[in-house]
Amino acid sequence: MDEFDRAVEATLFAAAEPMTPEEIAAHVGEGDIDAALASLAQTYAGHGIELVERGGRWHFQTSPDLAHLLRRTREEPRKLSRAATETLAIIAYHEPVSRAEIEAIRGVQISKGTLDVLMEAGWIKTAGRRESPGRPLLYATTPDFLTHFGLGSRRDLPGIDDLKAAGLLDPLDEEALAEQLGELQRESSDESD
Repeated sequence: MDEFDRAVEATLFAAAEPMTPEEIAAHVGEGDIDAALASLAQTYAGHGIELVERGGRWHFQTSPDLAHLLRRTREEPRKLSRAATETLAIIAYHEPVSRAEIEAIRGVQISKGTLDVLMEAGWIKTAGRRESPGRPLLYATTPDFLTHFGLGSRRDLPGIDDLKAAGLLDPLDEEALAEQLGELQRESSDESD
């Protein structure tokens, strides 16, 4: 490993946040950053830590198969409400998107708290204002969103075919739904008698 690769390695190791190649270059000076990153990623492949790129930013992370060894306290997974999950998905697939557009896609109003929760988690951010009457705020995902969900870019989000294959877009069983509605109607008419 040459001195330039070592300098890139040290910079990334000491960084508090993932870094872009331009940010790395500001620390290490002139050289082939892309080649150094590729060399380091290959060197660390299969080790206890690995060099990964998420959304154009590079960082070291514990290999996923060993992460459980480093957890000293029980992590409580953040449970998002259905509204927050739907809102996050709409923003990820349609960004930049305004609150009115999110509501139009969902078909219901969203509470301000929903967007606040997603912003607090660091998964969405404001992305300017639309040049239209009222100049509504626009929302977009953040690099933390990509990192948290293990995505290299938004292009890695699952498509319609992927979602259908996972059974997430199965058609509604209309017969079963009609039967359930009929039962509910019969029950309510029995109670009113």
